[in-house]
Amino acid sequence: MQAAHIISKGLQLKESNVLSALALFDEGATIPFISRYRKERTGGLDEVQLQAIKVFYKTLQDLEKRRAYVLESIEEQGAMTPELKAKLIACQVLSELEDLYFPFKTKRKTKADTARKLGLEPLAAALMKQDVSDPENYAQRFLRGEVVDTEMALSGARDIMAEWISERTVARDIVRKHFQHSAMIKSKVIKGKDDQESKFRDYFDFEEMLSRCPGYRVLAIRRATEEGVIRMSIAPDRQSGIERVERYFVRQHDASNEQLRLAIADSYKRLLEPAIETEFRNASKEKADIEAINVFAENLRQLLLAPPIGSKRVLAIDPGFKSGCKIVCLDEQGSLLHNETIYPHPPQNEGKKAASKVSTLVQTYKIEAIAIGNGTAGRETERFIQSVHLPPDTEAYVVNENGASIYSASSLARAEFPNYDVTVRGSVSIGRRLMDPLSELVKIDAKAIGVGQYQHDVDQKLLKEKLDATVESAVNKVGVNLNTSSEHLLQYVSGIGPKLGATIVAHRNENGPFESRKQLLEVTGLGEKAYEQCAGFLRIADAKNPLDNSAVHPESYAVVTKMAKDLKCDIRDIVRNNELIDSIPIDRYVSDAIGLPTLKDIVAELKKPGRDPRGKAKLFEFSKDVRKVEDLQVGMILPGIVTNITRFGAFIDVGVKQDGLVHVSQLADRFVSDPLEVVKLSQEVRVKVLEVDLARKRIAFTMKI
Repeated sequence: MQAAHIISKGLQLKESNVLSALALFDEGATIPFISRYRKERTGGLDEVQLQAIKVFYKTLQDLEKRRAYVLESIEEQGAMTPELKAKLIACQVLSELEDLYFPFKTKRKTKADTARKLGLEPLAAALMKQDVSDPENYAQRFLRGEVVDTEMALSGARDIMAEWISERTVARDIVRKHFQHSAMIKSKVIKGKDDQESKFRDYFDFEEMLSRCPGYRVLAIRRATEEGVIRMSIAPDRQSGIERVERYFVRQHDASNEQLRLAIADSYKRLLEPAIETEFRNASKEKADIEAINVFAENLRQLLLAPPIGSKRVLAIDPGFKSGCKIVCLDEQGSLLHNETIYPHPPQNEGKKAASKVSTLVQTYKIEAIAIGNGTAGRETERFIQSVHLPPDTEAYVVNENGASIYSASSLARAEFPNYDVTVRGSVSIGRRLMDPLSELVKIDAKAIGVGQYQHDVDQKLLKEKLDATVESAVNKVGVNLNTSSEHLLQYVSGIGPKLGATIVAHRNENGPFESRKQLLEVTGLGEKAYEQCAGFLRIADAKNPLDNSAVHPESYAVVTKMAKDLKCDIRDIVRNNELIDSIPIDRYVSDAIGLPTLKDIVAELKKPGRDPRGKAKLFEFSKDVRKVEDLQVGMILPGIVTNITRFGAFIDVGVKQDGLVHVSQLADRFVSDPLEVVKLSQEVRVKVLEVDLARKRIAFTMKI
């Protein structure tokens, strides 16, 4: 397969592994399934490599579709030649294909068309061949009809030559290479828009090599342009570009070639430069989109994989001042037990009454943990809870509530809590996020979670595909409890999707809990293929077969059974018995159906079946001396939490209701190319205050302490 060869070369992967991956995709296998359960076939390709193969393959498919259209179009025009066809078939890059097709595209009426109708094409051809020693005298032959003088004749001929030059693949390639090496991205403020408090002030008079301009800056400049604050351009030095084209077309620089040089300059300014600038605008946007989307996806992945506190009884608070703090009490499964509102803050200031109520609720509902939203009045509510007399083992956590309001107003929340308003639903979401962030966050549009930048500016289709893949990866990495998970979580399990997710829940509600993975085949519409894809990622607690609560795939149960038989024991005797597991000579079980990589995974899983890779949630406290931006002083060293990561740095919450930035240059005492090398979302850090700009609401920190 030619595609596999191109992909393996482009991604520097073994061609046979790429072929296997493509075959598995064609069979309907998902990326999580392939990376986990088909290591032997793909040589152990991981999710990142598999995703890259999938994207590359889609690019090649799009190229083939476009090639087929171009070939058909040129054939219909009767303009195809064997040489042109060979070039079109050999193209491996879309820009090369488009350059070859450009002369055959249907165009609107051009200046060159007008000149041709005036009979000036022969004059243009002669000048282009550089066979005319006296252009002025030669042009006399074409003075007829509307062509009244030689200047008009020569002007028309230059229009035709300019178009010919712009259609030549070599000319476009020359200009494209000039842009690649020398293009500058520039921006200037539009008169009347030069507000010094503008968030776009940095781009009022800006210039940088496009090749060095990071994606986030490209997106910022484009946004400022779209909002009518600045004008933007992307181009290299024009004169040197014209000279590059001249060097190819002009044989000698004398008076006889002046018309050709004028045509080249016109072609460059009017046709080539604008076309290639559009190309580079689009390419730089595409590159910036991918960069921003990748950062967004990694942030989302880290947020989804944030440690849960697990099945505990939780009192959750959505803080507020005038409207009060909305409280809900949840049981171990996240079901709503009680809700009410307290008013510990101004203007009501019912602190004692609120404290008594919280204390009573904690005792009544046997609350084990308290979740406090980090929005308006979050710090004040945290201090209030710390003042309440609570059992010593009742811990209070501050929870990032981004997107909770989106969930609370959704049709999903209304269906789940039809008799409660958005404030109660929002509090429930905050509590459930503490219990299990992954299960709760999958209910919210990923773009609303607030861990990206410029998410509304990037390609929305590409963003959705990437974020959906990220959610799918996280869900399958953790595994899903088949008997307690919602349809919204189940839909992200490999091979299931929204329709089957709803069907599984309906089957469970009607027939009771699943007792084995095999019972999934009784679900309407869930066939052998879907079962193969999903079974290994679903867990059944307290199942008769302990492997049903592990990441061991049912297709490997037989080999585990054989291991137990050879050890003269039951499968239950092996699970978590490290001494017994270490005695298994796994090489003996290698076969055509199962290889060493899978056997190693099985052994690791037997030691810790169903292990949650997310770890455990930790308590965190902000500085008690800092509560608002005005409290910050340059030089202060404070504890903080990483709330967002971008290509240019990390945003840190130190508890003043305004996140500050640690620029990438301030993350460590060494060069850092990617902030993700140093920090992770929700990581606890210590930062020093570098600058506080109250007017622009900007705080600068450093981690070089």
